[in-house]
Amino acid sequence: MNDRVTPPMHALPDGEAEISLVLRLPWEDVARLGQEAGRLASQMQRPVTLDEAVSHRLRSARPAAHAKPAGEQPPPVTMTSSASVSSLPPRPPADQARQAIERINGTA
Repeated sequence: MNDRVTPPMHALPDGEAEISLVLRLPWEDVARLGQEAGRLASQMQRPVTLDEAVSHRLRSARPAAHAKPAGEQPPPVTMTSSASVSSLPPRPPADQARQAIERINGTA
């Protein structure tokens, strides 16, 4: 993330702007976006893409912690020993993908 490249921004006729980004997400996040797209699709009674789900999530989210004025720091996060998962071995990507797909399909 040291490369400071400004992605191209396009003005849209409806007054919004479009920025194209490439993100690397864990499969669990992709599964949650799929669930969000499913919820939106049932509300809107039409298919919804992951792009739309992300846009909806960004628009409806409360202000991000990084949007606070300079000088304000969030309180430190403390973890109890029961909340620590560092001793667990990482799961293989194939297992993560399979579990994410199962969550999206509701078969988990």
